[in-house]
Amino acid sequence: MAEVLVVVEHSGGEVKKVTLEMLTLARELGTPAAVVLGGPGTAAPLHDKLSEYGAAKVYAGESDDLDGYLVAPKASVLAELVRSTSPAAVLLGSTQEGKEIAGRLAVKLDNGLLTDVVGLSPDGVATQVVFAGSTIVKSRVTRGLPLVTVRPNSLTPAPAPGTAEVSTLDVTVDESAKLARVVDRKVEAKGARPELTEASVVVSGGRGVGSADNFKLVEELADLLGGAVGASRAATDSGFYPHQFQVGQTGKTVSPQLYVALGISGAIQHRAGMQTSKTIVAVNKDAEAPIFELADFGVVGDLFKVVPQAAEEIRKRK
Repeated sequence: MAEVLVVVEHSGGEVKKVTLEMLTLARELGTPAAVVLGGPGTAAPLHDKLSEYGAAKVYAGESDDLDGYLVAPKASVLAELVRSTSPAAVLLGSTQEGKEIAGRLAVKLDNGLLTDVVGLSPDGVATQVVFAGSTIVKSRVTRGLPLVTVRPNSLTPAPAPGTAEVSTLDVTVDESAKLARVVDRKVEAKGARPELTEASVVVSGGRGVGSADNFKLVEELADLLGGAVGASRAATDSGFYPHQFQVGQTGKTVSPQLYVALGISGAIQHRAGMQTSKTIVAVNKDAEAPIFELADFGVVGDLFKVVPQAAEEIRKRK
């Protein structure tokens, strides 16, 4: 079977969840081959996890040129790899960097490109969810190979343990790809909570929370459940919580085992970012709120009475 190149998303020596999703998808299309691009020593810490999720080969592209500049060098190295291997497909994450690399790669290869894909069949037909989840589109690249970016949290990663062969890439970067140098990096301060898109439990608050101070109630429940905190667009626009925690069509897409919606009406924009959650629990005082159409369990009531009771019961069971 032809190789399917999966461009690895990673951070701090760990593989991101979207990469595991892409490896799972790649196994349905051909032989998964992970492509690691970064500075010297980047690939080694990732090898075992990539092998665990079915990568038959790891292409290690390691160079200071890939780490010291923006995405142009990565796109150049990836383009050469595609030309030399003629893969069945190329998968990248629908992240800020992934989509920029994909766009540059499409231009270099004179190839079509599909973004925010949630499924890809062996015959190259992609599935995309548009208009805030109200419409499903089937599409295909008509020029070149299937080059797609996969929307994070669009499928459940499944292990397929093996041992990936490592192949070192010759990293040669033209000067034209070195026009934007990285001069400084600042590591975002992180608390004890898991990252929003990676968390197995997410507790989100909406306009019904009422204020930024009241979001402490959302944080308390999230901490008791060992989860991440999210917010609706209405809550972030109202200044209740920072925008980087927004869940929805214009925010982040999550797919946890448990999603708790507190004071969120369930507008279609928000539902697009969380509707694939395995179990959804909603608390809202409006019995007609659209969120109840999606919820597995719903509580019609005042969240300021319901949540403290739930928190107390959780503490008793700890």
